[in-house]
Amino acid sequence: MSTNYFSNADQCVEETIAKLGKKIVMGIPLALGKPNHIVNAFYRKAKKDKSISLKIVTALTLGHLKGKSLLESRFIEPFSDRLFEDYPDFDYALDRAKGKIPSNIEIYEFYFPAGKQIGNEYAQQNYISSNYTHVARDMMDHGVNVLAQMVHKRSENGETTFSLSCNPDVTVDLVPLMMKKEKETGEKVAFLAQVNNNLPYMYGDAVVPESFFTDVVESPDLKFKLFGPPKMAVSDADFMIGLNASALVKDGGAIQVGIGALGDAVNYGLILREKENDLYRNVLKDTGISMKFAEVINKVGSVDKFQEGLFGATEMFVDGFMDLYNAGVIKKKVYNDIHIQRLLNEKKIKPEFDKNIVDHLLEAGAIHHHLRESDVEYLKRFGILKAGVEFKEGKLYLLGEEPVVADLDNLDTKDKILDHFLGNYLKDGHVIHGGFFLGPNKFYNWLNSLSEDERKLFFMTSVGGINQLYWSETIDTLQRKDARFINTCLYVTMNGGVCSDGLENGEIISGVGGQYNFVAMSHAIPGGRSILKLRATRYDGKKLQSNIMWNYGHITIPRHLRDLIVTEYGIADLRGKADKDIIKELLKITDSRFQEELLSIAKKYKKVEKNWQIPKEFCQNTPDYVTSKLKPYKEKGYFDKFPFGTDFTEEEIIIGGALKKLKKATARKPRAIKILLSNLVASPRVKGQEKYLERMNLLKPKGFKERFFQKLLLRSLNGEFN
Repeated sequence: MSTNYFSNADQCVEETIAKLGKKIVMGIPLALGKPNHIVNAFYRKAKKDKSISLKIVTALTLGHLKGKSLLESRFIEPFSDRLFEDYPDFDYALDRAKGKIPSNIEIYEFYFPAGKQIGNEYAQQNYISSNYTHVARDMMDHGVNVLAQMVHKRSENGETTFSLSCNPDVTVDLVPLMMKKEKETGEKVAFLAQVNNNLPYMYGDAVVPESFFTDVVESPDLKFKLFGPPKMAVSDADFMIGLNASALVKDGGAIQVGIGALGDAVNYGLILREKENDLYRNVLKDTGISMKFAEVINKVGSVDKFQEGLFGATEMFVDGFMDLYNAGVIKKKVYNDIHIQRLLNEKKIKPEFDKNIVDHLLEAGAIHHHLRESDVEYLKRFGILKAGVEFKEGKLYLLGEEPVVADLDNLDTKDKILDHFLGNYLKDGHVIHGGFFLGPNKFYNWLNSLSEDERKLFFMTSVGGINQLYWSETIDTLQRKDARFINTCLYVTMNGGVCSDGLENGEIISGVGGQYNFVAMSHAIPGGRSILKLRATRYDGKKLQSNIMWNYGHITIPRHLRDLIVTEYGIADLRGKADKDIIKELLKITDSRFQEELLSIAKKYKKVEKNWQIPKEFCQNTPDYVTSKLKPYKEKGYFDKFPFGTDFTEEEIIIGGALKKLKKATARKPRAIKILLSNLVASPRVKGQEKYLERMNLLKPKGFKERFFQKLLLRSLNGEFN
């Protein structure tokens, strides 16, 4: 099909409606790959013309950050404007936040930024709970007839191609389904692209021909800075969680790690393990990890440096993988060929191979004894034959060499081939398979700075090919040997069930995404393990609560898929264990302020022996214990709260800390009232705090409200709410 080009999004929208009619069901990628201007043009058109029916199906809508109070707004919004610059917000997101979505428009999402839509009636009612691998199917069930995406465009030697860049995840599965429906039903579909070459040109299944899209919007005016979420501070508890998880990762295996502070903590532990192994071992010893959890670490993981390295098998290719790659942790290459991957796993061949590789491939049935043209192309693709080798009429030709008959049964010709036509190392390998990516702008800049050959190491593909073993079970299983799928959850019940995406009142925090996929896959892959990490406690606005609880009214991962659970206090290996042993393992990593209460409930319901007690070495699970163990290393410069850098200024870090303390201090209503009343008469000192007040535009407050909040901020900066 021919591709139409437009210089603005409104023209594209008019043409699309003219072709498809006024019932538009638009699928757009989650997170970064949304074509902002096209989406806004459709929304504005439907908002103005009520005869148009517009349904948008997507996930992870990103936008400028907003504060809920004066202090939050003064802190967040200038930072957001500086960080995101000209990034255009989505009109539907702005209207949804105000509760003003027009009646002829529907917005559905299958994943929210964590906590962002709590309390939003419209968003909560229009949430779709779907495994990530089912999203293309579910979009089809909603009747999607328009797919729109942001892309990188490249024209070389007269040929134009597009890279789906950050989001081939659903698109490469959805487009064939839409084309099939159009052919079978005659209902027209449209595939729309918005060009923004700030996106890195990524390879793998992300590269598509110009004909992939029916319409393309391209203009220098539509190029904008990519959305890059800021790095958040990593707490002492987070670092301990990361250390525990890092010791469960096996050299030579595969890994998936998510975004956020807990993901950064895991990556920090892995890099410390690789770069400063002696110190890493000392930390594990001093914190008690290597002693208390030696059995599970020896069975599941390792504390050694990475010799083979890891392969990244992840739906979300986050900036943490950049750090792991640069540190030499992510370095194991996999190959999209069953024979080669199996031979590598069996240690019969190596990436830097010798002549025996040909015999192994013959024995495996990968090539014929009398080489055919397809065999030669296969061998050239993976670097086994040199790139310049040509096959003509049963012979191999290479510049500077005598032609030789392509017969591996003849020892003379075989020796000539092995001596003169063979390469040195395997090519077309990948260190990461990813479905989509998101991260700070330094991550995008890093990807753009890589050479094409190095960028090809990061293979972008369908989420269906990553999150499950649906499409190519054998090769996926071979590539993900000893996989460790590391994800975050909210709560764990004492029978091993896990809540990750919502609350028992039905409100959705984020979404299931790919978590269920990865947990289920970990049980299907030989040597695979699921690691779910969580902070042991939380403040619920009234009091401290345990995140390990007896029961909970919402479950994401059922108890029969229980595996490894990690908190700041250690590792619980639950796979295959009986109920009494699950309870005992979880109690060992529960905050000690809640252990006896949970144990008494277990005994009440006869799930644990009446005389069983929590071993003494697991009864010091307190924040103070964690802090004391990390303190000597923090004083030497390790475990910095922003281990991989930050977009916050020094003033913003201080102010942010003060606001967190204030929020925590006022979380409980009685104390909040006391603080607010005392603030009416308080006169905190200002000296030395001027720069913080200036950043918050409170140096010269105007009116009672600004004076009131200035006092609150000063009191927190002065340490009153520690």
